[in-house]
Amino acid sequence: MNVLIAGVGGQGVILFSELLSNIALESGLDVKKSEVHGMAQRGGSVNTHVRFGPRVASPLIEEGTADLLVAFEKLEAVRYLHFLAPDGRLVYDDYRLEPVPVQLGLVPGADDADLDERIARRVGKRLMVPAFAAAFKLGNQRVQNVVMLGAVSGFLPFGEDACREMVRQMVKPEFVELNLVAFDRGLELATA
Repeated sequence: MNVLIAGVGGQGVILFSELLSNIALESGLDVKKSEVHGMAQRGGSVNTHVRFGPRVASPLIEEGTADLLVAFEKLEAVRYLHFLAPDGRLVYDDYRLEPVPVQLGLVPGADDADLDERIARRVGKRLMVPAFAAAFKLGNQRVQNVVMLGAVSGFLPFGEDACREMVRQMVKPEFVELNLVAFDRGLELATA
């Protein structure tokens, strides 16, 4: 299975990919992962490729072959749509974090309606999950990534319990309970 995770620096893309990779490893699968940090510390694009199965030769997902694209931000969803396989699934947050030139007023921002149209035109299987808003309501926007893990868990070949157990193992003890609540919130949002 090919899973591309895309977001912006500070959204927890790397932790999400670590959780997913370790869940696959614990399930007895071969896993390969590649990370592109870009300008992560400045709010720039961050993506990871996670591939798992009985035997995986390369960590990189070729364009047009991703089974699942998980995007923590709408612009990043559009940026990586070309990686999706024709029958691939997009799970994305409609949260927008404008690039610095847009924030400074140097260039105009993208129109939400245009972005929505581009997503709809390209992707049949899509699910919008307001993960950032859900994390904010939980009191910590940093759990957006685990909300997204909960939302995509139904599209992965692992059980919910395997995901929860990995959260318990990998998240700092003082944040485990909040992250488990975030995971359950993601499950709810995916089935609403």
